[in-house]
Amino acid sequence: MNNDQSQLSDGILFTDQYQLTMAQLYFTMGIHEKSAQFDHFFRNYPDYGSHQAGYCINAGLEWAVNWMQNCCITDEDINYLQNQKGETGDRIFKDDFLNWLRENGNYDKITMSAIPEGRVVHPNVPLTVIQGPLAMAQILESGLLNKLNYQTLIATKAARIKDTAREQPLLEFGLRRGQDSGVNAGVRAALIGGADFSSNVGISHFLGYPPKGTHGHSMVQVFISMGEGELGAFRAYAELYPDDCLLLVDTISTLESGIPNAIVVFEELRRKGHEPVGIRLDSGDLAYLSIQAAAMLDKAGFPNTKIVLSNQIDELVVWQIITQIEKEAPKFGVDPNRLIKRLVYGVGTSLITSQGAPALDGVYKLVALSNGNDWTPSIKLSESREKTHNPGAKNVWRIYDKRAMATADLITVGDSNPIEKDEIALHHPTDHTKSRVLKKSDLSKAEPLLEKILDQGKLVYEFPSIEELRKKRRGDMECLDSGIKRIVNPHIYHVSLSDELWNLKENLIASAE
Repeated sequence: MNNDQSQLSDGILFTDQYQLTMAQLYFTMGIHEKSAQFDHFFRNYPDYGSHQAGYCINAGLEWAVNWMQNCCITDEDINYLQNQKGETGDRIFKDDFLNWLRENGNYDKITMSAIPEGRVVHPNVPLTVIQGPLAMAQILESGLLNKLNYQTLIATKAARIKDTAREQPLLEFGLRRGQDSGVNAGVRAALIGGADFSSNVGISHFLGYPPKGTHGHSMVQVFISMGEGELGAFRAYAELYPDDCLLLVDTISTLESGIPNAIVVFEELRRKGHEPVGIRLDSGDLAYLSIQAAAMLDKAGFPNTKIVLSNQIDELVVWQIITQIEKEAPKFGVDPNRLIKRLVYGVGTSLITSQGAPALDGVYKLVALSNGNDWTPSIKLSESREKTHNPGAKNVWRIYDKRAMATADLITVGDSNPIEKDEIALHHPTDHTKSRVLKKSDLSKAEPLLEKILDQGKLVYEFPSIEELRKKRRGDMECLDSGIKRIVNPHIYHVSLSDELWNLKENLIASAE
């Protein structure tokens, strides 16, 4: 794809056709400059089938904003739209609309508030709030959802694996299995969510992280074909990388060939003044092989070498590996806690594709229109009450109990701190039979989650580094009760509506019906 093609496909026209046809309708009716507010949120946590998420990690915001600030309609874009024909051969887009789009086809008038990246987030909570001229705010929908939904999905998967792995090192290995160049966004999201490094060279350097990797089976096969065997392959690799020697030991036989040959090479390295990094296991019963590898390496005098595990790793596999090690390692004279702390997890397909839950159902809904001096709340009814969104301009608060643990996310009307009241009423977003009351005396604080990012297209927010985002993620995770982080059937975190918002929503539903 050349630069012109990239500009055409990745710029303002990185949207769906119906966004443009709606924008032309708004223009024709003279309401295209009317101020509108849209909320971006997701309806459900990822469900991987055999296990489910009880939280998500917000990601993608910085790249979405960078994209928005670099988007501008071009003459080539206008030319393509000018030549687009409908079923009868008539032009779809008229000259007056295209002339307006030529002058206004950018996001310079968009104001955005958002929950920052790295934060734990939950369903139905506005993650991104867009205010701006109706037509351009409408055109923005598809591209914005594309940028935000995928990174949030991957950051969530990475956080689950990292948490299940008890914060042991996590390497992202998914380049060859991901969806084209989208893997670059996936790497960034994985790093925010908990991956320590990636094997993807270009994006790793761009983001400021050294890429990580070992060698493949093909290297060993080459040396076998040349008659030098697995040991010859290991020796050649160790000679070139004496201080970064991590050997893949399962090309022939992990226990009978790979690990014994690795130990020979490790001993040779040590005699030359170098310490090996470790071994990688990429097939077989990874828990059993980890135990046997630890026993063999310990006996040979290498108790601190890493054991990297790869091959279809995800959070459920990690949980199974750790559970098996804790049960079986003592039978072979291996300390399970020491072994678990020397493990490194290389995760490929399941992370970069969010295997089992390949999409986040993030949506973008009109919640209010300006009538000049004020905002008129807007609502869309659905056959399912769960799909009826929360109307109007809102704020989001995270409520912490006396333990400083997050107990609810409360969506309110207005900016007043909810715990200034002696009691806070919390309503389930869709079920009128479910509510509860929190007493101020039982709470420690209420934290506002939304922050201003863009003001009339101008960036007013300083994006944190990935390290700062990781720190925020760890802090939010520590404030989640363990049941919410559970791999299978997690507890449901409470997302609630205030009295005012609940009443507003019910009144609008009754009026619409």
